[in-house]
Amino acid sequence: MVDEAVLPFPADHPAFCGHFPGNPVVPGALLLDAGLAAVCAARDIPYEDLSVDSAKFLDVVRPGQGVTLHWQDAGPDRIDLRFLVGDRLVAVAIVSLMRPARVKAPSVPHGRSRRRV
Repeated sequence: MVDEAVLPFPADHPAFCGHFPGNPVVPGALLLDAGLAAVCAARDIPYEDLSVDSAKFLDVVRPGQGVTLHWQDAGPDRIDLRFLVGDRLVAVAIVSLMRPARVKAPSVPHGRSRRRV
């Protein structure tokens, strides 16, 4: 199943002032952050539980352009993200869902057993 969200980047976003003056583009980190936030909101996942395995930025996104995000499961605890402006692919990413560490049983000192015979 492919899920979808539209990510707006209004022309008055503060990131455009310095990225880059006279030739503004959406910073890759902002694009990726918006995508992760959309996935987290749609799937009720805490933002901190996602880890970016890889990301590749293929083309620029200009102020005011809407980006369509498509994502789908890519295996156990992995999600593929595709960012498009119209039908132009502008970025891809693979993220992993981090699971809380399992609590280990207390260790038994060497030579001792928990069972009594």
